[in-house]
Amino acid sequence: MKILLVDDEVELTDPLSRLLTREGYSVNATYDGTSGSTLAQSGSYDLLILDWMLPGKTGLEICQELRCQGKTTPVLFLTAKDTLDDRVQGLDAGADDYLVKPFELRELLARVRALLRRAGAESHSNITGKLVVADLELDIENQIAYRHTRIIELSQKESQLLQYFMENTGQLLTHSQILLHLWQNEEQPSSNVIAALIRLLRRKVEVMGETPLIHTVYGKGYRFGSAVSE
Repeated sequence: MKILLVDDEVELTDPLSRLLTREGYSVNATYDGTSGSTLAQSGSYDLLILDWMLPGKTGLEICQELRCQGKTTPVLFLTAKDTLDDRVQGLDAGADDYLVKPFELRELLARVRALLRRAGAESHSNITGKLVVADLELDIENQIAYRHTRIIELSQKESQLLQYFMENTGQLLTHSQILLHLWQNEEQPSSNVIAALIRLLRRKVEVMGETPLIHTVYGKGYRFGSAVSE
């Protein structure tokens, strides 16, 4: 897997580049937005890790340019900007995830793995139109799931939520992440809507005798999968 890392903080970029290399990734690192944009345009990367504020060209501008060109390479923002408006702006620009500085390295590695896994799942789902986790299958286009012999009809939001869960199996998804994902370009509802949507989805995909797939991590969010440790 090939990663482009663009951050002007040398004291962060160099050790992070070494860490990612030790994890088995091929890493190209640069320290300004102009060279970062050139590399992003010319290189074939599986993931871009971009600082928001960069000399020459911001990470936001790099991301916007790529999305305008139809390029779907996953983008993870590293930034000190931590307000909800900042997160929304980054996601609206086309970012896939957002990590506020300072951060734990193991959290960054987990998000890198999740984005690369999601990109692989989306690539596969674009071909087959289906996602499969354990004994649950989702037909994305038709908003229908299958479990054992059951056919499960889903609303649009239920289907989008289930797809998001299945593309991030085993990862903690917070209430804020779910809200931003499901209502990216819409006015966000209250957090109670998420709890209600989860209850509806659980009733449909987890009937009596079936292994639970949606796991509540109290005070934090949810994890999806058949064998998730809390």
